[in-house]
Amino acid sequence: MNGQLRKDIASGMEVHIVLKQDQLTGKLTRGVVKDILTNSPSHPHGIKVRLTDGQVGRVKEIIK
Repeated sequence: MNGQLRKDIASGMEVHIVLKQDQLTGKLTRGVVKDILTNSPSHPHGIKVRLTDGQVGRVKEIIK
């Protein structure tokens, strides 16, 4: 599942995000969602979240 819809993402979910500095390479970072930072219901590049370790990026994949 991609991370373009806010309703699909909740605190405590495990996700792959792309950090700002990794946008050109597409390198993914795995983590657990702490906060959802995007207010709109969807975003074409992925919903922006803060992970429990403090890193911020856009969700590219939700891990089941």
